[in-house]
Amino acid sequence: MKEFQRNHPSPPSTKPNNSIHDGGLVDGRGRRITYLRLAITDRCNLRCRYCRPERGVPFIPHEEILRFEELERVVAVFCSLGLTKVRVTGGEPFSRRGCLHFLKRLRQIDGVQYLYITTNGVKTSRDLDELGAIGLNGINVSLDTLDHKRFWKITRRNYLTAVLQTIHGALIREIPLKINSVVLEDTCDDEIIQLAGLAREFPLTLRFIERMPFSGAVRSKKLANTNLSRRLKRIFPAIEECAAALPTTARIFALPGYKGNLGLIQGYSRKFCETCNKVRITPSGMLKTCLYDNGALDLKKLLRSGAGDYEIREAIIACVQNRFDNGHEAELFCSRTKEPSMAMIGG
Repeated sequence: MKEFQRNHPSPPSTKPNNSIHDGGLVDGRGRRITYLRLAITDRCNLRCRYCRPERGVPFIPHEEILRFEELERVVAVFCSLGLTKVRVTGGEPFSRRGCLHFLKRLRQIDGVQYLYITTNGVKTSRDLDELGAIGLNGINVSLDTLDHKRFWKITRRNYLTAVLQTIHGALIREIPLKINSVVLEDTCDDEIIQLAGLAREFPLTLRFIERMPFSGAVRSKKLANTNLSRRLKRIFPAIEECAAALPTTARIFALPGYKGNLGLIQGYSRKFCETCNKVRITPSGMLKTCLYDNGALDLKKLLRSGAGDYEIREAIIACVQNRFDNGHEAELFCSRTKEPSMAMIGG
């Protein structure tokens, strides 16, 4: 931890320097941490071109991925610090055997008030009844197109029918549903309109996401992200932004005649850092206090070296205290020539 602090200095803060404040985990700039994104695997049955190359990025060895009991222990420690929300991610979480049972066990941890999962939807439809039964608070499904040929071009796989089955199955069971759509350099307006049509017909939130530099390939100097907010307003002139309770990563919009909503996640622009309330744990057990850092605390090393819960808790507190001000600062201090795959971070 000391070595990380030496290599990643943070500018002095004028806010209270207490990580534990009113019973919660607060960083050095006063942002309360209540949300944990928990990546349980880097395996995935798709090869989305903006996430992972078809070849050249080896999978993390199974023995280097946190065991379920280790993940449960970490979640319990975070809950003792005021965590209330957990999102299970991957890779594709249902690519890991035992995912459903793990979700049930997370539901039993004291302090986990809100439990979500992000999935590509390929294998999810078969478990929807049990997901509803455990009281899952919501499902996020990744879907970038409704066209079968485009789906193949983006994902290098032919599973669109299975994904749509998951989406319609969740709607039938009234499981709260969000669809995450990455807007690529070749995403046309008609494709955006077609995707938005799901929010017109169904009570879901369709969120458009800026592409981020985590493809597992050699890093490009600048992504071809246009002003997505301006683009949505041009395509949908009647769009109106909704008031949202902070903190949130998504701007939400309403349109006349729509049963659902549209959303915008500006992860590349990093417009929401000031109120960010989340941290991440990668499949290999690295705690990331910012999507753009290189990893701030090796939880796996602590867990497997015999550290007690108090020691782990104190290490988390110290790590969060040294959190970067925003994603731009994190990227500056954690420069790299090759980007990791988003599947290895936790999407």
